[in-house]
Amino acid sequence: MGHLADVVKQEMKTYAGSGTHTKLYAISDDAAQIYAVNVVDTSPQPRPARVVIMARIVDETVIIEADTTDRPLVRRLVAAGIPREKILLAYTGERPPEIEPHLTS
Repeated sequence: MGHLADVVKQEMKTYAGSGTHTKLYAISDDAAQIYAVNVVDTSPQPRPARVVIMARIVDETVIIEADTTDRPLVRRLVAAGIPREKILLAYTGERPPEIEPHLTS
């Protein structure tokens, strides 16, 4: 795993934990370089589990697909040393560059 993935994974873990009637779980797929935090409602009338934050790494760019927190991941990544120009906020409409699929034989 590269430095960029290490930073993203570490910052995602800071969102995991428990709150009032909720549990937040950090989920990682290092091979695909996809990282997320899901929330599970534990209240007496629970709502379905959902994604709170999701980011993936494509080439040397962090693409944040979802962020519904009041502590935006982009701020944490920049504070951790990732240049803002290496981060795309897909959930706000920023468009990732066209990425050619890797063909396998």
